[in-house]
This record gives sequence, C-alpha cells and structure tokens, in this order.
Amino acid sequence: MAIRTHKSSQGAPWLPCLLILLLFITFTCASPPTRPRLGVLGGHNNPKNDVHNPSLTASDSKKDYQTFYFDQPIDHFNYQPVSYNTFRERYIVNFKHWRGAKAAAPIFAYLGEESSIDDDLGLINFMPENVRRFGALELYIEHRFYGESIPTGFTSEEALKNATIRGYFSSSQALADYAEVIRSLKKNLSAESSPVIVVGGSYGGMLATWFRLKYPHIAMAAFASSAPILYFEDLVPHNSYPVVVTKDFQEASLSCYNTIKQSWSEIDRVANKSNGLSELSKKFKLCKPLKDASDLKNYLNSLYSSSAQYDRPPKYPVTVVCRGIDGGANGTDILGRIFSGIVSYYGKNKECYDLGDFFSTETLTGWDWQTCSEMVIPIGNGPNETMFPASPFVYKEYRDYCVNKFGVEPRPTWITTNYGGYHIKRVLQRFGSNILFSNGLRDPYSSGGILENISDSILAVFTKEGSHCLDIVPAASANDPKWLIAQRKQEVRIIERWFNEYYDELHKFG
Repeated sequence: MAIRTHKSSQGAPWLPCLLILLLFITFTCASPPTRPRLGVLGGHNNPKNDVHNPSLTASDSKKDYQTFYFDQPIDHFNYQPVSYNTFRERYIVNFKHWRGAKAAAPIFAYLGEESSIDDDLGLINFMPENVRRFGALELYIEHRFYGESIPTGFTSEEALKNATIRGYFSSSQALADYAEVIRSLKKNLSAESSPVIVVGGSYGGMLATWFRLKYPHIAMAAFASSAPILYFEDLVPHNSYPVVVTKDFQEASLSCYNTIKQSWSEIDRVANKSNGLSELSKKFKLCKPLKDASDLKNYLNSLYSSSAQYDRPPKYPVTVVCRGIDGGANGTDILGRIFSGIVSYYGKNKECYDLGDFFSTETLTGWDWQTCSEMVIPIGNGPNETMFPASPFVYKEYRDYCVNKFGVEPRPTWITTNYGGYHIKRVLQRFGSNILFSNGLRDPYSSGGILENISDSILAVFTKEGSHCLDIVPAASANDPKWLIAQRKQEVRIIERWFNEYYDELHKFG
C-alpha cells in the first residue's frame, strides 16, 4: 500500500490555546483512580493568559505555518486487512528559516502529546527560537486520536467508545506514526542528510526519549522536558508527586500548609452535618450543589497540585494561593481561608465556582484510556505523608475502574518492558546516546525524571526554581529570571555540540 502525503488546501489553523489543566481525582466506584494529568501547559497560569505571550513571533506569521496530512496505517505492527486502513494524521511545517537540504540543515520535530496540536503552536517557544538559531525546519506532528488525527469515519468520542478502534491508541503506534511522517518528509525534501532532533514536553518528553531509543536511525538526538520516565511500577516511591507538592507549599508558607492540612477533616466534619453539603456549597460559592464532599476535596487537590506543577514566574501560583489562604479575607475560620485561596488563584471573586474547571473533555477522555491501558503511573500517599488526605495507590481499585469503563485491565509493567526503566543508568550507558533531560524541581513530576548525567551524551539539566516544562514555553514576563535564561542557554549549547559532532562525521565519511 502506498503511503501518501497531502497538503491541506488551507494554511495552518491558529486556534486559541486550550487550557490543559491538571487532573487529580481520588478514586470512587464512578471516578478514575488518583492520578495527576501530564500536559505541557496548565493551570490558571497558562502562558496564553500572560502578558508576554509572543504566540507568533515578529518574524513569523500565520501564513508561514503550513498544514499537511499523512495517510497513516491504523496498525503498524500487523498485516491483517484492517491494519492497512488509513487515517489522516495532521502535521504542520514552517520552512521559513530552513537553510535547505543541500546544506543538510537540521529538522526540529515536536512530538505532539495528549492534546490537539493547536495547543502547541506559538506556545512551545523553544521551537521558533531554535529553528531560527540553527537554520532548521520547524515540524509539529499531532498524536493519533487527538485533534484532527482521528481514525477515518469516527469522531474522537466514537473512536474511544469503539473497543476495536481504540486498541490502536498507544504510545508504540504513535512513535511509529512519527517515524513514518519524518521519513516521508525527509524523502520528499531530498533531505536524507539533515539531522533530526525530536523534542517533547511532559508525556511528549517521554515519547521523545523513547523515540530516540526505538528509532535512532531517524532521530539524531532527543530533548525531553519534564519527562517522568521513571514514574512506573516501583521505580520511585508512589508518594513522590504529592511529597513535592507538599514541599512547594511548605516553602511558600508554613501557616498556609498547616491550614490546608487541617482543612480536609474540617470539610468532612461540616459535610457530616444534616445540611452540611448545602453549607459547603454556599461557603465555596459553587455553581452546582455538592453531591458528595469528595467532589470538593478532589477540586482542591487539583488546584493545589496544578499550582505546584505549573508554579511559573512571575505569578507563582503556589504563592498566590497561600497569600489568599494566609490573608483570609473571606473569614478567619479554616474553610473561609481555604476559599480565600481559591479566590486568590483566579484573581477575582467569581459569581460562582465550577468544580469542572480542571477538566478538558478531549484530553481527559483520551488520557483516561491511555492510563487504563499502558500509562499506569502509580501515584498515592499514606496517612500523614503529605498535606493531602491518605489516598494510597491500590491497584485493584485502579483495575476495577478501568475494567468497568473500558472492559480491559491495565498493563502496569508494559512501559518498563517495552521502553526500559530498571537499572536505567547501567543500561543506557551501554547503548544510549544524545538524549537531553530537563527538569524544574518545583515540578512534582520531576521526582520521576532523570536528574543526573547518565553518560557523556545522556545528560540532565535542572533548576531548583523551575516548574513543569517551563524551559520550553514562554516565560510569563519579558524579563526571564537569570536561572531560567542560564538553563535554556545550557540546553542550546548541548544541542549545538551534537550538531557539530554530526556535521564533523558527515564531512569526514561523506
């Protein structure tokens, strides 16, 4: 079967960026198990809300980004008739700064994560900055089952409800998609000598890492920002994520931390009163009456965790929340102070507060399937380990939810079996190369990231002050902090060295 590349009849779409917010839900019979969502962008401090959001740089415009579609096999790993069915996978290219195939100019390929590719354009500042610096081609590839890259004949919702079709929704299939697109594009451009660096953040950073390991003949290097590739099975303690959230709040304000820690039992105490749920609904100005106290606690979990994961300058949402809690303008009792933290987070006292604010339908549903199949990230905590109520990771309850919703059991050991993880330093020293990991230690997911150099070419860069994917997105101010500027410069120096080594070998061996 011929695989064809199609150019859209229209230019690249430039839709407003969706909020990709953190999901931190405690398990019940009808709710997913506890697991914070990944995602490059998120929280109230989403870069699209910032004053300094270049979106499109002065030297690039909407017309510079061209949309293409690739006829992608539904299944790369079988040869049954259904495997040959195709769907249109979207990718977007900016040729403006590329010095061309004759110069063997590089290709920067951004591997889409669990959202529409529209969410990445203009907000992954690492891409336009560095394609100009290196005279590179700028490429974005959408992850299958997100955005417009849905199996033919289905909507996103229909595809996820179809047990057969959603079986093709996996990281391995997505990596093979990326390999097909990059190979085809290089061939069409006669750019076989152009080195490719794959770039990704969060889940996309995991994909970039795994792509370099699985397809080293296609990608010369990988840059993975905030990729928690060790947060599987028991490679790190299950409570690592909430421990970092707790540390972030303790450093911001001990009184704020203590108020949050005390608030959970206070919510339960009020909820157990005869009209307790109604009282809580009024206290927190909720748009809809509470049906269960756990809904409010889940919402607060999301708010605190999102604040920590995306604790970006200059707003620093953890400090903003704690300023509200410590100020207690809406009452001096514990719950009044907690509500003041919510008001401070949003920047104004809204008419009412929606407990669904942290949910994005497409990304929530798609990620729900991914975590119920292979992306089993075991996050939980016991009593008094963190500022959160005890919520240990219990695989049976996790499994029961997934079986009830999708009719399949998760495969909690598949990621480490397929991509590795155990003894990673010893293993990658033997055969891995040219992977750059970056992290910010205020990001709870950094606890599952690579924080030390593995070899001379598998390197780790981190900052104590950084948060989730901060180094690849625009800062919230035109005056970036010095530590962030230094981190970005260090990353570029490493990538530049790899390109120089590649071109030296290219000239030497022809």
